[in-house]
Amino acid sequence: MIDINMTLVAQVLNFLILVVILRAVAYKPVMKMLKAREEKIAKSIDAAEADEKKAKALLDEYNKQLADARIKAQEIVDKAMKRAQEERDASVAETKREIEQMRKAAKEDIARERDRAAMQLRAEMVALSMQAAGKIIAANMDNKANEKMVSDFIDQLDKDKIGGLPC
Repeated sequence: MIDINMTLVAQVLNFLILVVILRAVAYKPVMKMLKAREEKIAKSIDAAEADEKKAKALLDEYNKQLADARIKAQEIVDKAMKRAQEERDASVAETKREIEQMRKAAKEDIARERDRAAMQLRAEMVALSMQAAGKIIAANMDNKANEKMVSDFIDQLDKDKIGGLPC
C-alpha cells in the first residue's frame, strides 16, 4: 500500500504553498488582466453598437434632409416653370396688345388717308366741274355740244379716278 511518510506531506505542503503563491502572484493578475480585457472588449462592442446606432440615425437624418432637399428643389423648379409660363403669357398678351394697337393705328391712318384722298378728289372734281361749266358758258354752245362736253368730262373723270373711289 501507500506509505505516507514525511516526503509526501512535504510535497503536498510544497504544492499548496506553490498554489497560494501562484494564485497571489500569477492567477489574480492574469484574471485581473483578463477581466480588464473582457471589460474593454465589452466597452468596445457597446461603443461600436452606439456608433452604429448613431450612424443609422445620422444616415436616416441625411436621407430625410436629402428627400426634403429634393422636394424643395422640385418646388423651386415648379415655381420657376410657373413664373416662366406667367412671363411668357404676359409677353404674349403684351405682344397681342401692341399688335392690336398697331392695327388700330394703321386703320386710323388708312381712314385719314382715305378721307384726305376723298377730300382731294372732291376738290379736284369741283375744280374740274368749274372748268367744264366755264367752258360751257364760254362756248355758249347748243345742246348737242353741251352733251358731248359733259360726256367727255365724265369719261375723263373715269380715267382719273384717285384711290379706286368711284366718281
